[in-house]
Amino acid sequence: MATLTVPPMPTSPRQDAVDLYKAFKGIGCDKSTVINILAHRDSTQRALIQQEYRSMYSEDLLNRIKSELSGHLEDAVLLWLPDPATRDALILKQALSGDRIDLTAATEIICSRTPSQIQTIKQIYHGRYHSYLEHDITRHTSGDHQKLLLSYIGVLRYEGPEVDPGMVARDAKDLYKAGEKRIGTDENTFIHIFTGRSAAHLASVSASYKHAHKRSLTKAVKSETSGFFELGLLTILRCAENPAKYFAKVLHKAMKGLGTNDTTLIRVVVTRAEMDMQYIKAEYHKKHHKSLVEAIHSETSGHYRTFLESLVGSH
Repeated sequence: MATLTVPPMPTSPRQDAVDLYKAFKGIGCDKSTVINILAHRDSTQRALIQQEYRSMYSEDLLNRIKSELSGHLEDAVLLWLPDPATRDALILKQALSGDRIDLTAATEIICSRTPSQIQTIKQIYHGRYHSYLEHDITRHTSGDHQKLLLSYIGVLRYEGPEVDPGMVARDAKDLYKAGEKRIGTDENTFIHIFTGRSAAHLASVSASYKHAHKRSLTKAVKSETSGFFELGLLTILRCAENPAKYFAKVLHKAMKGLGTNDTTLIRVVVTRAEMDMQYIKAEYHKKHHKSLVEAIHSETSGHYRTFLESLVGSH
C-alpha cells in the first residue's frame, strides 16, 4: 500500500504548473508551495504537470527545480518527479557512471525489482542513455557479484504464487550441499537458484531450508558469501520473503548511529511511497517500537524533512 496522498478532487495540471511558476518567481523560492503540490501528485499527474509547464513556459520543470532548490531537498524532488521505472533507470545510471560508483544502490534496485519491472527498466535505460544496462554492469562489477546481477536481469522468472514442493525441497538440499555441507562454497549453485526461481518459490525454499537444517538460509548466505555478492543474494532472498521488512531494515541502517545516509533515505522513501510504504512503516514500527515518521523527523530538518514526511504520511 502506498502512502502518497493526493487531493480528493481531481487537480488541474495546468493550474499546478501556473502555481509552481509563481512559486519560482521573484527573490527566493516558495518551497512550501512546491512541496504542497509535487509531494501530493501521483506519477501520472506529475508527468502532466511537466508537460504543461514545458508548453506554457518553454522551460523544463526539472531544470527550473535544479536552479531553485538545493541540497537534499533538490535531490529528493528531482528523484520524485519521474515515473517509477524511469526513476529506477536514472538511479542505476547514476550508480554505474561518473566518479562515484554506488554498487549498493545498483544492487538494491536490481535485486528488489520483479522480472517485469526489470524488463521495463532495461528498455528505458537503453532508450534514455544509449547504453545497455548489461554493459554498464559488466564495466563496474566483477566476479560472482557481476554473474549474479547479469543473470538476475537476464532471466524471465515466473511471477505467480504457485510453487512445486518437490522442486522446493530439491533446491533447499542443493543449496545446503553447495554451502554449509562442504568446505568452500559452490557460488554457481546459489546464483542459479537465486536468479532462476520465482519470489514465491524462493520464500518456500527458505522455509524448507530452515525446517531441514534448523538454520536459516539467510545465515547460511551470510556465512558462505561476502561483499556485494552477499548483499545481492540477501536482497533477493529478503525481498522474496518480505520486501517491506527488507526496506524497513535498509531505512533503519541509513538513519542509525552518527549521521544519516541521505542518499539511501531519499532513494527508499521516494521509490516506495507509491508502492508499499504503508507496509514498510508497519514493519519499521514492529521492529523498532517507534514510527518511521518519528525517525525521519529526528534525522532531517527544514523543507527536506517536510517533503519526506509528506511522502511517508503521518499515520
